[in-house]
Amino acid sequence: MMIHPRRERLRGLPFNRMIPNILTLLALCAGLSAVRFGLQERWEHAVLAVLVAAILDGLDGRIARILKGASKFGAELDSLSDFICFGVAPSVLLYLWTMRGFDRFGWVLVLLFSVCCALRLARFNTRLDEPDQPAWMVNYFSGVPSPMGAGLVLAPMILSFEFGTDAFKNPIVVSAAIIIVSALLVSPIPTYSFTKMRVPHRWVLPVMLVVGLFAAALVSAPWSTMSACLAIYVATIPFSIRSYRRLKRIGPAASPIAATEEKDPAATQP
Repeated sequence: MMIHPRRERLRGLPFNRMIPNILTLLALCAGLSAVRFGLQERWEHAVLAVLVAAILDGLDGRIARILKGASKFGAELDSLSDFICFGVAPSVLLYLWTMRGFDRFGWVLVLLFSVCCALRLARFNTRLDEPDQPAWMVNYFSGVPSPMGAGLVLAPMILSFEFGTDAFKNPIVVSAAIIIVSALLVSPIPTYSFTKMRVPHRWVLPVMLVVGLFAAALVSAPWSTMSACLAIYVATIPFSIRSYRRLKRIGPAASPIAATEEKDPAATQP
């Protein structure tokens, strides 16, 4: 008579560890809602939905670290959500907004953006486990992260809301934005990873005040605030390139990233 070993009863998963994945799913729903708003030609609502997806995408990784809820499942879910929210939704919105006026060429360009976003996410995921990276490299991304890429490629639409003109709706202007942002997504240009920044104790309250003012500005004047944020981000790229090259030239001690450091796509911005 064969005796089968007693199987251990599956343990329940604490709800706290589910919160990051729930936020990721909410971000996915926001990205798909942006597509729905685009089909209804509710352009402002569509852009705001992408913004909500970006905010939720920024929160899920941080919360995963705090609650120690990072997992391989969460990493894969986060990557798929990012592609839908920041690779597919902006392409569909721009095509419906103006690029279909370019017929096949317009469709090719929006496909270019989606493909570059997918390649950027794949490159990010494959580099997570690279050994012997200098510790300072965690402060930089290779290329523009996908949430910021979505914001930059939607900049013509945001500027048209801000200035109330159709000049930014010109397919040539939008085509130039798509080509430039697509190149930035897959480029090796180092950009700052602001998620790794540490705030000194004496700056905690001023930073919280700035965050509160930013939230108030985003609610009262969303298009001006978003335009200013995108412009500031673009202005930081030359500084990130210079600081990256300086650190690389100095040749810091080749101390690998700490083993305790979480290297999960859900905890960063791919």
